[in-house]
Amino acid sequence: MSFSEFEPSQIQNIGRQVLRSQSAALASVEHCLDDSFVSMVEMIVNSPGRLVVTGMGKAGFIAQKISATFASTGTPSLFLHPADAVHGDLGRIGPGDVVLALSHSGETEEMTRLLVPLERVSVPVLAITARKESSLGRGAKYCLAMGKVEEAGNGLAPTTSTTLMLALGDALSMAVQDCRGFTADQFAQFHPGGALGRKLMKVHEVMRQGEMLPVLSVEAKLPEVLAVMTETQGRPGACMITEKNGALVGMFTDGDLRRLLESNRFEASQTARDIMIPNPKTVRPDQQVTEAAKLLRTYHVDQVPVVDAEHRPVGLLDVQDLLSLKFL
Repeated sequence: MSFSEFEPSQIQNIGRQVLRSQSAALASVEHCLDDSFVSMVEMIVNSPGRLVVTGMGKAGFIAQKISATFASTGTPSLFLHPADAVHGDLGRIGPGDVVLALSHSGETEEMTRLLVPLERVSVPVLAITARKESSLGRGAKYCLAMGKVEEAGNGLAPTTSTTLMLALGDALSMAVQDCRGFTADQFAQFHPGGALGRKLMKVHEVMRQGEMLPVLSVEAKLPEVLAVMTETQGRPGACMITEKNGALVGMFTDGDLRRLLESNRFEASQTARDIMIPNPKTVRPDQQVTEAAKLLRTYHVDQVPVVDAEHRPVGLLDVQDLLSLKFL
């Protein structure tokens, strides 16, 4: 049949049937998370070396993704192509490493050929395959057996089996991550770029500081406050007010100046103490920028002071800076 002979509903049903098939397989594969799963997690967590993930064909692409997930969540990992491995790349594997091998059939020649040389160098093999009785399943120290898997569609291309391998690999990596006590801060170290990197940034990485910090004491006169607000590098349109001990006690912004003028309460002799808004919302340098952005949105403010443990201002977070970084 040509494309023109298919009704749109027929095409949609093909896709839906694939999704239903894979969803049902995912729901049924929980049975293989047995004691072997726990032992595999323990071995990976306690390994002094790397997790080497390998697979042939479509399983190889899944192995690459699983390896990348482990690497980004605290477990040093690399992908090794099984065909390259038997032609010299086994030298990439060293003492303390663990191999995670993926094969639906468990009989793929390139995979089973790895078992003997890995045993010779005392590198344990973990397997994700259909049957523990397969060659790979028998040769592995621990095995997650998916059971018989019917591939979606016409059953010719690996579909459902690779989906299950990916899900089981994710289950392993997340369990290992939690058992390691892997934190968001550690995760951020491996993801400095893109939207994810921005999401994990800390306030101290984006705050204004040094010469860009508009700060005056409570005794400063109103004209001094206005000068700092407009002449400080970056024209912050705000001034942080401090006591003699350096602690932040108030804030004055362009909006406060407008309200002062509208109410005819503007007097040049006024001090910062007279005009400031006391006890402004603040953030700490080690907070995530996403938390600070939420505070700005919640309280409809354009700037938020950044204070240290003694409540002294060490930075200023400005809405314009967050907009330029696409936090808002």
